[in-house]
Amino acid sequence: LAYRDQWGANRYAGNAAFIAVMAAKEGIQPDAFKKFAMSQVNYILGDNNKHMSYMVGFGNSYPQHAHHRGSSCPTTTTQCDINNGGPNPNLLKGALVGGPDNGDNYQDVRTDYVKNEVACDYNAGFQGALAGLVDAAANNDLPAAPAAKC
Repeated sequence: LAYRDQWGANRYAGNAAFIAVMAAKEGIQPDAFKKFAMSQVNYILGDNNKHMSYMVGFGNSYPQHAHHRGSSCPTTTTQCDINNGGPNPNLLKGALVGGPDNGDNYQDVRTDYVKNEVACDYNAGFQGALAGLVDAAANNDLPAAPAAKC
């Protein structure tokens, strides 16, 4: 993971992947930058030491305790205990959690908002990188994916 800061590490990796895709589109080391972007996307989606996706609802293993009130509070009551240790009752499909620390450590604990918070800006660069990679693939301009690291 292209690690920059503890708060929302996946956000920074997604943004770096997006910048790499845009640089590639401008002809700046296109294969190298697309491979870098793919490595970041692959890490976020499960090619990591936890073998889990950091995107809620993607794959077989993903965060169950995103720090998000709407996702973690039942819809059948006005009472909400965000500290409840059970899985979120509402699936926040597609949300990207903050992610690991600089030692690649992550625990799926709702109260650890540094690693489990979700936000629009966490998804923005990541989704832009995906769009750029899909466009490259549609135009037969995507290099071979980097080898899995895990």
